[in-house]
Amino acid sequence: MAFSEKFLEELAERNEITDVVSQYVRLTKKTGANLFGLCPFHSEKTPSFSVSPDKQIYHCFGCGRGGGVIGFIMEIENLSFRDAVAFLAQRAGMPLPEEEKTEEASQRRRLLELNREAARFFHSRLMDPEEGAPARDYVARRGISGTMVRTFGLGYAPDSWTALADAMKGKGYSQRDLLEAGLMKQGRGGGGYDTFRNRLMFPVIDVRGSVIGFSGRILGDGEPKYLNSPETPVFSKSHNLFALNLAKKSKSGYIILTEGNIDVVSLHQAGFDSAVASLGTSLTPEQARLMARYTGEVVLCYDSDEAGRKAAQRGIGILEKLDLKVRVLQVPGAKDPDEFIRAKGADAFRNLLEGSQNQVEYRLRAVEEQTPPDTDEGRVDYLRSAAQLLASLPGTVEREVYARRVAERAGVSREAVLEEVDRLRRRKLSGARKREAREMARPAQTAQPSRREFRYENPRSARAEEGLIRLLYLDPGLARGKELPEPEQFSSPLLGRFYRELRQRAENGAPISMAVLAGRFTPEELGHLTSILDGTEDLSRGEQALSDYIGVIAAQSGEQEDLLQLAQRKRKNNRYGG
Repeated sequence: MAFSEKFLEELAERNEITDVVSQYVRLTKKTGANLFGLCPFHSEKTPSFSVSPDKQIYHCFGCGRGGGVIGFIMEIENLSFRDAVAFLAQRAGMPLPEEEKTEEASQRRRLLELNREAARFFHSRLMDPEEGAPARDYVARRGISGTMVRTFGLGYAPDSWTALADAMKGKGYSQRDLLEAGLMKQGRGGGGYDTFRNRLMFPVIDVRGSVIGFSGRILGDGEPKYLNSPETPVFSKSHNLFALNLAKKSKSGYIILTEGNIDVVSLHQAGFDSAVASLGTSLTPEQARLMARYTGEVVLCYDSDEAGRKAAQRGIGILEKLDLKVRVLQVPGAKDPDEFIRAKGADAFRNLLEGSQNQVEYRLRAVEEQTPPDTDEGRVDYLRSAAQLLASLPGTVEREVYARRVAERAGVSREAVLEEVDRLRRRKLSGARKREAREMARPAQTAQPSRREFRYENPRSARAEEGLIRLLYLDPGLARGKELPEPEQFSSPLLGRFYRELRQRAENGAPISMAVLAGRFTPEELGHLTSILDGTEDLSRGEQALSDYIGVIAAQSGEQEDLLQLAQRKRKNNRYGG
């Protein structure tokens, strides 16, 4: 394994799971010692995401995700095991020890090194007096300064089928490396060609400073206008933001989220150094969580067309769940921030920014545009939609302030608006309580999604195997002096693998750390194992339960062995005509 068990256990101890998870999920005490919240890995309205401070594990009864603190960071930050360990080590102020080389870690490093070399190649082509002329002309037309070219590491992908591939192969990289990095596409007959051709290149750099991918803007006509690197072992566009490596250093106190890379460059050049873009996708929950690590406020600055307005509405919903303050900035008389700044200047944009609407004002304005309160019928429709919006606001004062504004616009009393808002909130809260009661009444059914992926050939033995694992995890001392089953006797290979990890420590009375397991099991396997560990055992009768579980496993293993021997005898008799 890459890191020593001692280091991983200390890492987990210094990153208490409740502290780590609560930075991403709002946790409240629900039942027993566990904390609950809305799962960050799937959409839900009733909390089914559980964190156990005692066991130092998390488990979602809805989608089946689960594991320890390292597994949680791997999932929520979309990091490899090694990078999740580095993330938590930095959080705890622990130096990262030298790790043994693994094939996965070695390939990841090679891809990052290849991306860095590719970025250097693209930049050198942009600066080439002859070859880079078309791209430099485009940069000049867009008003991008030489300083911004250097700050963002802009480059040019030549209008050639294999210019990058030839250059990288000359540095010792293989076609397989280029294909895996998404810099090359497979051609017919085994050959290949450059992914990016005749494009202004924007390196995508993560918050650790590594070049993880690229975004290329076509020069001239053609589709797609922007082309991003495909999903690779080091790049996922839904989990990253263009220029966050720069914006995280901003002192502005907010992040400006735009749609395009050129918008970002233009904003930084105008002095707005907290601008980022979402790499051609609608805002994702993963990108929102990434911003929440660096700011408490996000300004949505999307294009002024219908698609931009819809994207803003979606973004508000995602950002609200993270308790981020959200403002919406609209650019009148221009299709995007870049066009506005080039036409009217940085000061005009700063005035727009300072006067930008908070998300409630923006959404109320959208309601009014859709259902103008100019007629009696229009007022009724407007009031219904506005009341639905106000009912979703958590603060009483906030609801009262905007209720007054809605009442004035519709020409009715504030009391009438608040009465409708209160009615809708009571109905909403009542529905939530009923759903929660149903969830609590059916814990076994709720947990099913995690079990469906792992069907047991011998359910009776597997349940005993689960019980034995759970007992040894909760109380390793029970194993002292006991003759425990061999892993080979387990009917489930997955449970046998986990039991093998657990048994040696249990015999010595030592617990096993989920931090160690995170590097040895897949997230799906850890989710299933966590659902087992999150179950209950009566430790007051632990000795008897242990004996019962061992007895069932031994009996089922013996029956299986007898059946195997019988099948072998039958095959032998058939072979010789017996």
